[in-house]
Amino acid sequence: MSSRPYILAETTWKTVRDTPYEVVVLPWGATEAHNYHLPYATDNLQCDYVAAEAARKAWEQGAKVVVLPCIPFGVNTGQLDITLDINLNPSTQLHILRDVVQTLARQGIPKLVVLNGHGGNDFRQMLRQLQAEFPTVFLSVVTWYLAADRKQFFEAPGDHADALETSAMLHIAPGLVRPLSEAGNGAARRFRIEALRQPWAWAQREWSQVSADTGVGDPAEATAEKGRAFLDAATTNIGRFLLELAAADPADMYE
Repeated sequence: MSSRPYILAETTWKTVRDTPYEVVVLPWGATEAHNYHLPYATDNLQCDYVAAEAARKAWEQGAKVVVLPCIPFGVNTGQLDITLDINLNPSTQLHILRDVVQTLARQGIPKLVVLNGHGGNDFRQMLRQLQAEFPTVFLSVVTWYLAADRKQFFEAPGDHADALETSAMLHIAPGLVRPLSEAGNGAARRFRIEALRQPWAWAQREWSQVSADTGVGDPAEATAEKGRAFLDAATTNIGRFLLELAAADPADMYE
């Protein structure tokens, strides 16, 4: 048996055949520029790490959970002019996600968690549609970087290649992080329209007009220690969710 039987890519058919999985986790990231100091695979590396660590914490407490390979492309419609930022339209994501859910429904696996690691992805409306189509699979989504309070760990705001993401990568894959002296400062332009700077109005950001270095948020305060602490908090919370979800009856979810 694999030392990580909760990671499907490392697991054999014999183990899968004999394990009554309750929860499947599908990490979903993106391939895109992350300032001058982080790699294009940042979202995918983070998703894989968080999924594995949260699943480990749940598995060790008895949850039958398994993590699928990460989907490496996300919605990047605001970055079409940034070289090799790979875009999947939301409609394409829906087709992919539908095929995964249909497979689980056929095989009798009762619960799916989409683990989102990219700000451009938004799976909620997709899950509404698919839940009606596949009522035997309980569908949910977790955005990993919202699973802990960033204000407890970082002072500067940001949401892309910022101190949070940089700290996480310094913990997960320090060899892929360029020196912070090479990073841009992540300065970002705001919408001129006041309402679009508020949470009750929204429009897509055109990334090359917003950021000169593709970052949003200053990474200067990033450290591996902050990354470890934030990731531990986030994976503990997600792991607890997976544990509770594995034990839950989808027909009896409300108090």
